[in-house]
Amino acid sequence: MTIFQERRNRLRNLMSQMSVDAYLITNRFNIYYLSGYTGDDGVVLVTEQSAYIITDSRFEEQIKTENPDIDAIITRDYLGEALNVVAKENCVALAFESTLDYESFDYLDENASSDVVALTKVIEKMRAVKDEDEISTIRKACQLSRKGYEHILTKVHAGVTEKEMALELDYYLRKNGAAEASFETIFASGDRTALPHATYSDKKIAEGELVTCDFGYYFNHYTSDITRTFVVGKASDEIRKIYDIVRVAKEKTIEAIKAGISSKELDEIGRGYIKEQGYGEYFTHGMGHGIGLDIHELPNISYSYPDVLEAGEIVTIEPGIYIPGLGGVRIEDDILVTEKGYENLTNFKQDLIEISN
Repeated sequence: MTIFQERRNRLRNLMSQMSVDAYLITNRFNIYYLSGYTGDDGVVLVTEQSAYIITDSRFEEQIKTENPDIDAIITRDYLGEALNVVAKENCVALAFESTLDYESFDYLDENASSDVVALTKVIEKMRAVKDEDEISTIRKACQLSRKGYEHILTKVHAGVTEKEMALELDYYLRKNGAAEASFETIFASGDRTALPHATYSDKKIAEGELVTCDFGYYFNHYTSDITRTFVVGKASDEIRKIYDIVRVAKEKTIEAIKAGISSKELDEIGRGYIKEQGYGEYFTHGMGHGIGLDIHELPNISYSYPDVLEAGEIVTIEPGIYIPGLGGVRIEDDILVTEKGYENLTNFKQDLIEISN
């Protein structure tokens, strides 16, 4: 039995508990998770009896070699064929993902022979806990990211643009095994580092400026996600102070990670320390999130989420301080949750780096 068949069987057990006997999957990450299908068009239908990739003729030959453990239906009428299967197998309740667009929902609601019901994050919760192969792959993605970061430190200097450095990083990572970026790389300098999601621009990096580098790249379908902040030239005393506060907040949060702790508790540890140091108002986002097939997965690490961490989850911890007119500091690591603690998959270059020309 393949890993994809095992996952579909786990899903069927959950479906049975929810009195659902058919499940239409449209999210591309969930499609891959359940089938291994990498085509960019199509849906997956899982029933009590069978499972199908429903797509068009462009992917027919691909499925024969890539997905031999699942049936294929070749058509342009994805939803219509899904409903034909539901009727043929006498399904009583067809579930769909709550992110489905309204037009598709309306079609299902009008034409299904069964009841239709929206389900939220059922497969995403399955994806949150990684198996050993997934953990190994993400570990390799993190190792590649480390090499990419170390490479960029040898290239950055006053006078280069943010865009040039982001493209240099992209080229290096793709050349050395990465597939693509899981989000647009953030390579921000100077006062632009006060923008948590500044991406990159044609701005030239100047002597004495902060630089924030936040990136994630896919390796065998799974992504890493790291952030480092450094200085081109010498850091001011204020920058050093802020950097150390963020670093300690991150370390305190990571040291508390283990199976059974809640996301809210973790957030409170790091956020509380930043507040104690007088910078609470400048930490404006959550403490972290899960990673895997997607850059943002469950669990969310935030004061507004009661989720309890489980062994096998991989989460980011990424506190930051962002001061308009001065700049921002964020440091982010990828952490594997274990029964008794954690493993830091990106534990490198934590101290403030000052790059001299």
